[in-house]
Amino acid sequence: MSPETSTESPRRRENGAVASPRRFWGRRNGASQLTRDDEFTGEQHVYEPHAAGLPPLRSYVREVWRRREFALELSRTRLRAQHFDTTFGQLWLILNPLLLAGVYFVLVDIIRPESRGLTFFAHLMAGLFAYYFVSNALREGVKSVVKGGRLILNTAFPRALLPLSSVVTAFMRFVPTVIVYAPVHVLAGLPFGFQMLWVFPIIALLVVLASGLAMLVAAAQVYFRDLSSFLPYVLRVWLYVSPVLYYASEVPQRYKWLLDVNPLAPLLTAWSDVLNAGHAPAAGDLLLGGAWAFALFIAGALFFTSREREFAVRL
Repeated sequence: MSPETSTESPRRRENGAVASPRRFWGRRNGASQLTRDDEFTGEQHVYEPHAAGLPPLRSYVREVWRRREFALELSRTRLRAQHFDTTFGQLWLILNPLLLAGVYFVLVDIIRPESRGLTFFAHLMAGLFAYYFVSNALREGVKSVVKGGRLILNTAFPRALLPLSSVVTAFMRFVPTVIVYAPVHVLAGLPFGFQMLWVFPIIALLVVLASGLAMLVAAAQVYFRDLSSFLPYVLRVWLYVSPVLYYASEVPQRYKWLLDVNPLAPLLTAWSDVLNAGHAPAAGDLLLGGAWAFALFIAGALFFTSREREFAVRL
């Protein structure tokens, strides 16, 4: 498994890519395979790293998209290493979030004097699944560059593929939780309707947010090696200040500012409005959540790409 590279002499250069009338054969899992782009164009493409600072963003994004199969294969490799492709691995993938939601539900039910009921359990499950999608992307992403040291030292490819593949891994682990949540939604008597379609733009914003944060922590880990050890504590605090173990409307006024400075809070509030309350999310939550998601994505992407030339030296 490796990104597409070639040592043949170039015949034409366009936007950092080398084109040749001959087709380029890549290697994956020990077998020769014609890359999808080359199958249609008959051209080979070689990624040429930028000298310093920010790369030409248009060509960089094009190279990331061209090598998307590499990110997907890297994600599948991680999942196979976690036994995702086995029966017990897939069973645990479903049981783990269900047990986690049960533990938190009992904890909240003990702390609060009144019983919360199945409706709150559905809110808790949905919030935990969305939160753990983002947090798992960060847990995987923070180690992606450091663990990919051999690839970085020996192969030329857009380094952003490493943390982005971690987001793909987290998303593949998130999808089965929908199977777990669906029967609880039905048993709780929560409404179904066209408002459920709002989950798709909310998930898209969660992906954008997770991608930006994954790139940010992946690059920071190269400079601060203790970040991966410190990150779990930050993520635990992040869970407690997010509207998962409680409804956003229950937060006292003196603590409302915690929701305002929490990038995940407006998206989780919108998530609960759609799934639990049965109505469209508030425009303010979507706008604030979208602003946080895209701001962090741009900041993470710029920080990562501006530093990726130093990764080989520091690893």
